[in-house]
Amino acid sequence: MEAGPAQGAGRPRRRLGSPLQIVLLSASFVLAGYAGTRLPTDDWLGVAVWFVGAALLHDLVLLPLYSLADRLPRLAGRYVNHLRVPALFSLLLLLVWLPLIWGPPDRYAKTTGRPEGTTDYALHWLWLTVGLFAASALWLAVRTAGGAVRERRRARNDRPPDSH
Repeated sequence: MEAGPAQGAGRPRRRLGSPLQIVLLSASFVLAGYAGTRLPTDDWLGVAVWFVGAALLHDLVLLPLYSLADRLPRLAGRYVNHLRVPALFSLLLLLVWLPLIWGPPDRYAKTTGRPEGTTDYALHWLWLTVGLFAASALWLAVRTAGGAVRERRRARNDRPPDSH
């Protein structure tokens, strides 16, 4: 039994995706290529090494780590988002502030308008992280207490009335 044109027509689409996905992926490659030509002015080798190193670091180290980190809290059941949400915001803030945390302290003083010596971004990020997890823990406590109150009301309403 030979495969007709109607049978094999869906195979390339499954492999490549929809036409919109192909156009968007091609556009992202064009944009990345344009940025790649504009970025390295004098140090093109350093940029290439950084780009390959970042891809390898992500694929070989970070992806397995945050995949494992995503599986571990599932032991917490339905409360897992009380760990995921503050961790996500904390990592996002770390990603945004990383150049300020690792860079020299006076590097961004002109841009931010803050005097030198008060740019302790690592400490600010740490306190924000503590605050995010504390707010999440407080929200979890409120949700848990509210659930306990609802359970007591439900149990009280489900009891048969006392007969004398």
